[in-house]
Amino acid sequence: MIASEIQQALGTSIAADIIGDVSFASCYAVSDLLSASIGAVGSAASALLSSLGLAPSPPAVRVDRRLALLWSSRSVHPIGWELPPVWDIVAGDYRARDGWIKLHTNLPHHRRAALKVLGVGPDRANVASAVARWDAEALETAIVLEGGVAAMMRSRAQWTSHPQGIAIASEPLVSWRAEASASIDSWHGTQARPLAGLRVLDLTRVIAGPVATRTLAGLGATVLRIDPPLWEEPNIVPDVTLGKCCANLRLDTSEGLHALKDLLASAHVLVHGYRPGALDGLGLGASVRRQLNPSLVEVALDAYGWTGPWSQRRGFDSLVQMSSGIAEAGMTWRGRAEPTPLPVQALDHATGYLMAAAALVGLDRAIQGQEIASARLSLARTGDLLTRHPAVAQGNLGLQPDDADFFPAIEHTVWGDARRLRSPLDIGGTRLAWTTPAVELGTSIARWPMEGGPS
Repeated sequence: MIASEIQQALGTSIAADIIGDVSFASCYAVSDLLSASIGAVGSAASALLSSLGLAPSPPAVRVDRRLALLWSSRSVHPIGWELPPVWDIVAGDYRARDGWIKLHTNLPHHRRAALKVLGVGPDRANVASAVARWDAEALETAIVLEGGVAAMMRSRAQWTSHPQGIAIASEPLVSWRAEASASIDSWHGTQARPLAGLRVLDLTRVIAGPVATRTLAGLGATVLRIDPPLWEEPNIVPDVTLGKCCANLRLDTSEGLHALKDLLASAHVLVHGYRPGALDGLGLGASVRRQLNPSLVEVALDAYGWTGPWSQRRGFDSLVQMSSGIAEAGMTWRGRAEPTPLPVQALDHATGYLMAAAALVGLDRAIQGQEIASARLSLARTGDLLTRHPAVAQGNLGLQPDDADFFPAIEHTVWGDARRLRSPLDIGGTRLAWTTPAVELGTSIARWPMEGGPS
Protein backbone atom coordinates (compact mmCIF):
# COMPACT_ATOMS: atom_id res chain seq x y z
CA MET A 1 0.00 0.00 0.00
CA ILE A 2 1.09 3.55 -0.69
CA ALA A 3 0.39 4.62 2.90
CA SER A 4 2.67 1.97 4.39
CA GLU A 5 5.50 2.87 2.01
CA ILE A 6 5.17 6.51 3.01
CA GLN A 7 5.18 5.60 6.71
CA GLN A 8 8.31 3.55 6.24
CA ALA A 9 10.07 6.38 4.37
CA LEU A 10 9.21 8.90 7.08
CA GLY A 11 9.72 6.59 10.01
CA THR A 12 6.23 7.21 11.39
CA SER A 13 4.10 4.58 13.10
CA ILE A 14 0.67 6.18 13.49
CA ALA A 15 -1.69 5.08 10.72
CA ALA A 16 -4.23 7.60 9.44
CA ASP A 17 -7.88 6.66 9.06
CA ILE A 18 -8.97 7.66 5.55
CA ILE A 19 -12.70 8.49 5.50
CA GLY A 20 -14.64 8.20 2.23
CA ASP A 21 -14.24 6.33 -1.04
CA VAL A 22 -14.37 9.02 -3.75
CA SER A 23 -11.56 8.74 -6.31
CA PHE A 24 -10.25 10.45 -9.40
CA ALA A 25 -10.35 8.41 -12.60
CA SER A 26 -6.76 7.45 -13.36
CA CYS A 27 -4.67 4.48 -14.39
CA TYR A 28 -2.71 4.99 -11.16
CA ALA A 29 -3.83 5.18 -7.53
CA VAL A 30 -3.52 8.96 -7.50
CA SER A 31 -6.32 9.40 -4.94
CA ASP A 32 -4.62 6.99 -2.54
CA LEU A 33 -1.37 8.92 -2.95
CA LEU A 34 -2.99 12.28 -2.19
CA SER A 35 -4.94 11.11 0.85
CA ALA A 36 -2.00 9.08 2.21
CA SER A 37 0.38 12.05 1.89
CA ILE A 38 -1.99 14.26 3.89
CA GLY A 39 -2.34 11.39 6.33
CA ALA A 40 1.44 11.41 6.71
CA VAL A 41 1.28 15.04 7.87
CA GLY A 42 -1.28 14.01 10.46
CA SER A 43 0.78 11.04 11.63
CA ALA A 44 3.88 13.19 12.07
CA ALA A 45 1.91 15.96 13.79
CA SER A 46 0.28 13.45 16.12
CA ALA A 47 3.65 12.14 17.27
CA LEU A 48 4.92 15.69 17.69
CA LEU A 49 1.91 16.69 19.80
CA SER A 50 2.71 13.81 22.14
CA SER A 51 6.43 14.58 22.27
CA LEU A 52 5.70 18.23 23.08
CA GLY A 53 3.44 17.15 25.95
CA LEU A 54 0.44 18.77 24.26
CA ALA A 55 -1.46 15.48 24.22
CA PRO A 56 -1.22 12.59 26.71
CA SER A 57 -0.74 10.13 23.85
CA PRO A 58 -0.52 10.45 20.06
CA PRO A 59 -4.00 11.54 18.91
CA ALA A 60 -5.92 9.62 16.27
CA VAL A 61 -5.53 10.90 12.71
CA ARG A 62 -8.38 11.17 10.23
CA VAL A 63 -8.32 12.32 6.60
CA ASP A 64 -11.43 13.34 4.69
CA ARG A 65 -10.63 11.77 1.32
CA ARG A 66 -13.04 14.00 -0.61
CA LEU A 67 -11.50 17.18 0.81
CA ALA A 68 -8.01 15.81 0.24
CA LEU A 69 -8.77 15.44 -3.46
CA LEU A 70 -10.40 18.87 -3.68
CA TRP A 71 -7.35 20.51 -2.10
CA SER A 72 -5.17 18.94 -4.78
CA SER A 73 -6.91 21.06 -7.40
CA ARG A 74 -7.23 24.41 -5.63
CA SER A 75 -8.26 25.44 -2.15
CA VAL A 76 -9.38 29.00 -2.90
CA HIS A 77 -12.60 29.79 -4.75
CA PRO A 78 -13.06 33.47 -5.69
CA ILE A 79 -16.32 35.32 -5.15
CA GLY A 80 -16.92 37.76 -8.00
CA TRP A 81 -13.42 37.61 -9.47
CA GLU A 82 -11.40 35.04 -11.35
CA LEU A 83 -7.97 33.51 -11.02
CA PRO A 84 -5.68 34.11 -14.00
CA PRO A 85 -5.32 31.25 -16.51
CA VAL A 86 -3.17 28.36 -15.36
CA TRP A 87 -1.07 28.33 -18.54
CA ASP A 88 0.36 31.06 -20.73
CA ILE A 89 -0.44 31.23 -24.46
CA VAL A 90 2.54 29.12 -25.56
CA ALA A 91 2.64 26.37 -22.93
CA GLY A 92 1.29 22.97 -23.88
CA ASP A 93 1.82 19.71 -25.73
CA TYR A 94 3.09 19.81 -29.30
CA ARG A 95 3.64 17.09 -31.85
CA ALA A 96 7.28 16.85 -32.93
CA ARG A 97 8.56 14.90 -35.92
CA ASP A 98 8.78 11.65 -33.93
CA GLY A 99 6.54 12.11 -30.90
CA TRP A 100 5.17 14.57 -28.38
CA ILE A 101 6.86 17.28 -26.32
CA LYS A 102 5.58 19.62 -23.61
CA LEU A 103 6.76 23.21 -23.50
CA HIS A 104 6.48 24.81 -20.04
CA THR A 105 6.58 28.56 -20.64
CA ASN A 106 4.72 30.12 -17.71
CA LEU A 107 7.84 31.93 -16.53
CA PRO A 108 9.05 34.66 -18.90
CA HIS A 109 12.67 33.46 -19.08
CA HIS A 110 11.53 29.92 -19.86
CA ARG A 111 9.27 31.21 -22.63
CA ARG A 112 12.10 33.28 -24.10
CA ALA A 113 14.39 30.25 -24.12
CA ALA A 114 11.89 28.03 -25.94
CA LEU A 115 11.01 30.68 -28.51
CA LYS A 116 14.68 31.46 -29.15
CA VAL A 117 15.42 27.81 -29.92
CA LEU A 118 12.37 27.57 -32.17
CA GLY A 119 13.03 30.91 -33.84
CA VAL A 120 9.43 32.10 -33.64
CA GLY A 121 7.30 34.55 -31.67
CA PRO A 122 4.63 33.75 -29.04
CA ASP A 123 2.02 32.42 -31.46
CA ARG A 124 0.74 28.86 -30.96
CA ALA A 125 0.36 28.10 -34.65
CA ASN A 126 3.89 29.24 -35.42
CA VAL A 127 5.24 27.35 -32.42
CA ALA A 128 3.45 24.19 -33.55
CA SER A 129 4.90 24.49 -37.05
CA ALA A 130 8.40 25.01 -35.68
CA VAL A 131 8.16 22.09 -33.23
CA ALA A 132 7.00 19.77 -36.02
CA ARG A 133 10.39 20.21 -37.72
CA TRP A 134 12.29 18.87 -34.72
CA ASP A 135 12.80 15.42 -33.21
CA ALA A 136 11.36 15.56 -29.69
CA GLU A 137 14.50 14.61 -27.77
CA ALA A 138 16.70 16.97 -29.76
CA LEU A 139 14.31 19.85 -29.09
CA GLU A 140 14.09 18.96 -25.39
CA THR A 141 17.89 19.03 -25.14
CA ALA A 142 18.21 22.31 -27.05
CA ILE A 143 15.64 24.11 -24.89
CA VAL A 144 17.22 22.85 -21.66
CA LEU A 145 20.67 23.97 -22.83
CA GLU A 146 19.19 27.42 -23.57
CA GLY A 147 17.96 27.65 -19.96
CA GLY A 148 14.36 26.66 -20.63
CA VAL A 149 12.28 23.67 -19.59
CA ALA A 150 10.64 21.04 -21.78
CA ALA A 151 9.98 17.31 -21.73
CA MET A 152 9.40 14.81 -24.50
CA MET A 153 6.79 12.14 -23.82
CA ARG A 154 8.47 8.87 -22.87
CA SER A 155 6.88 5.54 -22.08
CA ARG A 156 7.43 3.84 -18.74
CA ALA A 157 9.74 1.37 -20.45
CA GLN A 158 11.78 4.20 -21.92
CA TRP A 159 11.98 5.95 -18.55
CA THR A 160 12.91 2.92 -16.49
CA SER A 161 15.80 2.23 -18.88
CA HIS A 162 16.84 5.89 -19.04
CA PRO A 163 19.87 6.81 -16.86
CA GLN A 164 17.76 9.25 -14.84
CA GLY A 165 14.94 6.76 -14.42
CA ILE A 166 17.45 4.21 -13.16
CA ALA A 167 18.88 6.77 -10.73
CA ILE A 168 15.43 7.68 -9.41
CA ALA A 169 14.52 4.04 -8.80
CA SER A 170 17.52 3.69 -6.49
CA GLU A 171 16.75 6.80 -4.42
CA PRO A 172 14.64 6.60 -1.24
CA LEU A 173 11.29 8.39 -1.20
CA VAL A 174 12.66 10.54 1.62
CA SER A 175 16.43 10.77 1.88
CA TRP A 176 17.48 11.47 5.47
CA ARG A 177 20.82 12.76 6.65
CA ALA A 178 21.91 13.36 10.24
CA GLU A 179 23.42 16.83 10.30
CA ALA A 180 24.51 17.64 13.84
CA SER A 181 23.98 17.09 17.53
CA ALA A 182 22.37 20.29 18.79
CA SER A 183 19.44 21.31 20.93
CA ILE A 184 16.62 22.99 19.06
CA ASP A 185 15.16 26.26 20.30
CA SER A 186 11.76 25.88 21.89
CA TRP A 187 8.60 27.41 20.51
CA HIS A 188 5.21 27.99 22.10
CA GLY A 189 2.89 25.41 20.61
CA THR A 190 -0.57 24.61 21.86
CA GLN A 191 -2.81 21.66 21.16
CA ALA A 192 -4.81 23.71 18.64
CA ARG A 193 -1.69 25.35 17.12
CA PRO A 194 1.21 22.94 17.77
CA LEU A 195 3.67 24.96 15.67
CA ALA A 196 2.80 28.38 17.14
CA GLY A 197 6.05 30.33 17.55
CA LEU A 198 7.96 28.09 15.13
CA ARG A 199 9.79 30.02 12.40
CA VAL A 200 9.85 28.51 8.89
CA LEU A 201 11.97 30.10 6.19
CA ASP A 202 10.40 29.33 2.81
CA LEU A 203 12.69 29.46 -0.23
CA THR A 204 10.32 27.60 -2.57
CA ARG A 205 8.18 28.55 -5.54
CA VAL A 206 5.24 27.36 -7.65
CA ILE A 207 3.39 24.43 -5.99
CA ALA A 208 5.13 21.59 -4.12
CA GLY A 209 7.29 23.61 -1.72
CA PRO A 210 4.61 26.27 -1.12
CA VAL A 211 2.09 23.49 -0.35
CA ALA A 212 4.53 22.20 2.29
CA THR A 213 4.92 25.57 3.96
CA ARG A 214 1.21 26.39 3.67
CA THR A 215 0.57 23.18 5.59
CA LEU A 216 3.05 24.14 8.32
CA ALA A 217 1.36 27.55 8.53
CA GLY A 218 -1.93 25.72 8.97
CA LEU A 219 -0.49 24.12 12.10
CA GLY A 220 0.47 27.53 13.48
CA ALA A 221 4.00 28.12 12.16
CA THR A 222 5.23 31.60 11.25
CA VAL A 223 6.18 31.19 7.60
CA LEU A 224 8.27 33.80 5.80
CA ARG A 225 8.59 33.28 2.06
CA ILE A 226 11.46 34.95 0.19
CA ASP A 227 11.40 35.65 -3.56
CA PRO A 228 13.48 37.80 -5.92
CA PRO A 229 12.06 41.26 -6.66
CA LEU A 230 9.44 41.27 -9.43
CA TRP A 231 8.89 37.50 -9.17
CA GLU A 232 5.31 36.63 -10.15
CA GLU A 233 3.10 33.53 -9.98
CA PRO A 234 -0.32 35.18 -10.37
CA ASN A 235 -2.36 32.03 -11.00
CA ILE A 236 -0.92 30.20 -7.96
CA VAL A 237 -0.28 32.84 -5.31
CA PRO A 238 -3.88 33.17 -3.98
CA ASP A 239 -3.87 29.43 -3.37
CA VAL A 240 -0.47 28.90 -1.74
CA THR A 241 0.39 32.02 0.27
CA LEU A 242 -2.37 31.40 2.80
CA GLY A 243 -1.15 32.16 6.33
CA LYS A 244 2.29 33.39 5.20
CA CYS A 245 4.33 36.56 5.05
CA CYS A 246 6.02 37.11 1.69
CA ALA A 247 9.08 39.30 1.16
CA ASN A 248 11.65 40.02 -1.55
CA LEU A 249 15.43 39.85 -1.34
CA ARG A 250 18.13 40.21 -3.97
CA LEU A 251 20.51 37.38 -3.15
CA ASP A 252 23.00 38.64 -5.73
CA THR A 253 23.78 41.59 -3.45
CA SER A 254 25.74 41.57 -0.19
CA GLU A 255 22.84 43.27 1.58
CA GLY A 256 20.33 40.66 0.45
CA LEU A 257 22.61 37.76 1.27
CA HIS A 258 23.36 39.20 4.72
CA ALA A 259 19.62 39.59 5.40
CA LEU A 260 19.01 35.98 4.38
CA LYS A 261 21.80 34.78 6.67
CA ASP A 262 20.18 36.63 9.56
CA LEU A 263 16.87 34.92 8.82
CA LEU A 264 18.56 31.52 8.57
CA ALA A 265 20.31 32.03 11.90
CA SER A 266 17.01 32.47 13.72
CA ALA A 267 14.80 29.99 11.83
CA HIS A 268 13.73 26.62 13.18
CA VAL A 269 13.04 25.10 9.74
CA LEU A 270 14.34 25.82 6.24
CA VAL A 271 12.32 24.57 3.27
CA HIS A 272 13.94 25.16 -0.10
CA GLY A 273 13.70 24.12 -3.73
CA TYR A 274 17.27 24.78 -4.84
CA ARG A 275 18.92 22.17 -7.04
CA PRO A 276 22.08 20.39 -5.81
CA GLY A 277 24.91 22.87 -5.36
CA ALA A 278 22.81 25.99 -6.00
CA LEU A 279 23.01 27.24 -2.42
CA ASP A 280 26.76 26.64 -2.48
CA GLY A 281 26.94 29.00 -5.44
CA LEU A 282 25.37 31.71 -3.27
CA GLY A 283 27.93 31.13 -0.53
CA LEU A 284 25.35 29.25 1.55
CA GLY A 285 26.64 25.71 1.37
CA ALA A 286 25.69 23.09 3.96
CA SER A 287 28.64 23.88 6.24
CA VAL A 288 27.82 27.61 6.20
CA ARG A 289 24.16 26.96 6.98
CA ARG A 290 25.12 24.61 9.79
CA GLN A 291 27.54 27.18 11.21
CA LEU A 292 24.86 29.86 11.09
CA ASN A 293 22.29 27.64 12.76
CA PRO A 294 23.37 24.22 14.14
CA SER A 295 19.80 23.29 15.10
CA LEU A 296 18.19 24.10 11.74
CA VAL A 297 15.88 21.39 10.36
CA GLU A 298 16.05 21.39 6.56
CA VAL A 299 13.74 19.96 3.92
CA ALA A 300 14.79 20.24 0.27
CA LEU A 301 13.00 19.59 -3.02
CA ASP A 302 14.31 18.76 -6.49
CA ALA A 303 12.33 17.94 -9.61
CA TYR A 304 14.23 15.05 -11.18
CA GLY A 305 16.00 13.66 -8.12
CA TRP A 306 19.29 14.18 -6.32
CA THR A 307 21.45 11.75 -8.26
CA GLY A 308 21.87 10.89 -11.94
CA PRO A 309 22.55 13.04 -15.01
CA TRP A 310 19.37 15.12 -14.62
CA SER A 311 19.79 16.06 -10.97
CA GLN A 312 20.55 19.63 -12.06
CA ARG A 313 17.65 19.82 -14.54
CA ARG A 314 14.84 22.25 -13.83
CA GLY A 315 11.41 20.70 -13.87
CA PHE A 316 7.78 20.89 -12.90
CA ASP A 317 5.08 18.32 -12.16
CA SER A 318 3.69 18.35 -15.70
CA LEU A 319 7.17 17.84 -17.19
CA VAL A 320 8.02 14.98 -14.83
CA GLN A 321 4.75 13.29 -15.83
CA MET A 322 5.82 13.53 -19.48
CA SER A 323 9.37 12.33 -18.87
CA SER A 324 8.54 9.42 -16.59
CA GLY A 325 5.84 7.74 -18.66
CA ILE A 326 2.83 8.87 -16.64
CA ALA A 327 1.32 10.96 -19.45
CA GLU A 328 1.90 8.15 -21.96
CA ALA A 329 0.32 5.58 -19.63
CA GLY A 330 -2.72 7.85 -19.22
CA MET A 331 -2.99 8.21 -22.99
CA THR A 332 -2.97 4.44 -23.47
CA TRP A 333 -5.40 3.86 -20.60
CA ARG A 334 -7.88 6.42 -21.91
CA GLY A 335 -7.45 5.33 -25.52
CA ARG A 336 -6.49 8.83 -26.60
CA ALA A 337 -4.12 10.08 -29.27
CA GLU A 338 -2.38 12.75 -27.19
CA PRO A 339 -0.55 12.93 -23.82
CA THR A 340 -2.94 12.41 -20.91
CA PRO A 341 -1.59 13.50 -17.52
CA LEU A 342 -3.05 12.80 -14.10
CA PRO A 343 -6.37 14.52 -13.30
CA VAL A 344 -4.49 16.94 -11.01
CA GLN A 345 -0.86 17.84 -10.40
CA ALA A 346 -0.63 15.10 -7.82
CA LEU A 347 3.17 14.88 -7.78
CA ASP A 348 3.34 18.50 -6.66
CA HIS A 349 0.69 18.23 -3.98
CA ALA A 350 1.69 14.84 -2.62
CA THR A 351 5.37 15.79 -2.49
CA GLY A 352 4.45 19.04 -0.75
CA TYR A 353 2.60 17.19 1.99
CA LEU A 354 5.44 14.70 2.33
CA MET A 355 7.84 17.62 2.75
CA ALA A 356 5.68 19.06 5.52
CA ALA A 357 5.55 15.65 7.18
CA ALA A 358 9.35 15.37 6.92
CA ALA A 359 9.74 18.74 8.62
CA LEU A 360 7.51 17.56 11.47
CA VAL A 361 9.45 14.31 11.82
CA GLY A 362 12.70 16.27 11.89
CA LEU A 363 11.35 18.53 14.63
CA ASP A 364 10.10 15.55 16.62
CA ARG A 365 13.51 13.89 16.45
CA ALA A 366 15.22 17.11 17.50
CA ILE A 367 13.10 17.73 20.59
CA GLN A 368 13.68 14.13 21.64
CA GLY A 369 17.42 14.86 21.68
CA GLN A 370 18.32 13.01 18.50
CA GLU A 371 20.63 14.46 15.88
CA ILE A 372 19.27 17.32 13.79
CA ALA A 373 18.12 15.77 10.50
CA SER A 374 17.67 17.06 6.98
CA ALA A 375 15.40 15.50 4.37
CA ARG A 376 15.46 15.54 0.57
CA LEU A 377 12.53 14.67 -1.72
CA SER A 378 11.81 14.93 -5.44
CA LEU A 379 8.81 15.03 -7.73
CA ALA A 380 10.24 12.21 -9.85
CA ARG A 381 10.65 9.88 -6.86
CA THR A 382 7.08 10.56 -5.75
CA GLY A 383 6.05 9.75 -9.32
CA ASP A 384 8.01 6.51 -9.11
CA LEU A 385 6.04 5.56 -6.00
CA LEU A 386 2.76 6.30 -7.76
CA THR A 387 3.56 4.27 -10.87
CA ARG A 388 4.09 1.17 -8.73
CA HIS A 389 0.42 1.32 -7.73
CA PRO A 390 -2.12 0.94 -10.54
CA ALA A 391 -5.67 2.05 -9.76
CA VAL A 392 -8.02 -0.76 -8.79
CA ALA A 393 -11.31 1.02 -9.52
CA GLN A 394 -12.78 3.68 -11.76
CA GLY A 395 -13.46 7.15 -10.42
CA ASN A 396 -14.48 10.69 -11.35
CA LEU A 397 -12.64 12.68 -13.99
CA GLY A 398 -13.78 15.87 -12.24
CA LEU A 399 -14.76 16.68 -8.67
CA GLN A 400 -16.51 19.92 -7.69
CA PRO A 401 -16.92 21.26 -4.12
CA ASP A 402 -20.27 21.63 -2.40
CA ASP A 403 -21.17 24.39 0.07
CA ALA A 404 -20.40 22.05 2.98
CA ASP A 405 -16.81 21.67 1.76
CA PHE A 406 -15.90 25.28 2.62
CA PHE A 407 -15.01 27.07 5.82
CA PRO A 408 -18.07 29.13 6.84
CA ALA A 409 -16.06 32.37 7.15
CA ILE A 410 -15.28 34.42 4.04
CA GLU A 411 -11.58 35.05 3.37
CA HIS A 412 -10.94 38.71 2.59
CA THR A 413 -7.97 38.83 0.22
CA VAL A 414 -6.33 41.68 -1.71
CA TRP A 415 -7.90 40.29 -4.88
CA GLY A 416 -11.40 40.10 -3.41
CA ASP A 417 -13.48 37.89 -1.16
CA ALA A 418 -13.05 34.15 -1.48
CA ARG A 419 -14.10 30.87 0.05
CA ARG A 420 -11.52 28.41 1.30
CA LEU A 421 -11.93 24.65 1.52
CA ARG A 422 -12.16 23.15 5.00
CA SER A 423 -9.24 21.22 6.44
CA PRO A 424 -9.04 17.65 5.15
CA LEU A 425 -7.05 16.65 8.24
CA ASP A 426 -8.13 16.03 11.85
CA ILE A 427 -5.52 15.16 14.48
CA GLY A 428 -7.57 14.43 17.59
CA GLY A 429 -9.47 17.68 17.12
CA THR A 430 -6.47 19.67 15.89
CA ARG A 431 -7.12 20.86 12.35
CA LEU A 432 -5.33 22.91 9.75
CA ALA A 433 -6.41 26.54 10.21
CA TRP A 434 -4.96 29.85 9.07
CA THR A 435 -5.23 33.19 10.84
CA THR A 436 -4.33 35.41 7.88
CA PRO A 437 -5.53 35.38 4.25
CA ALA A 438 -3.44 34.76 1.16
CA VAL A 439 -1.25 37.71 0.18
CA GLU A 440 0.65 39.03 -2.80
CA LEU A 441 4.35 38.20 -3.10
CA GLY A 442 6.76 40.82 -1.80
CA THR A 443 4.27 42.58 0.49
CA SER A 444 6.16 42.07 3.76
CA ILE A 445 9.54 43.12 5.11
CA ALA A 446 12.24 40.44 5.09
CA ARG A 447 12.31 39.91 8.83
CA TRP A 448 10.47 37.68 11.24
CA PRO A 449 7.12 39.11 12.39
CA MET A 450 6.78 40.14 16.02
CA GLU A 451 5.58 37.38 18.34
CA GLY A 452 1.82 37.23 18.04
CA GLY A 453 1.86 39.12 14.72
CA PRO A 454 0.61 37.74 11.41
CA SER A 455 2.03 34.40 10.33
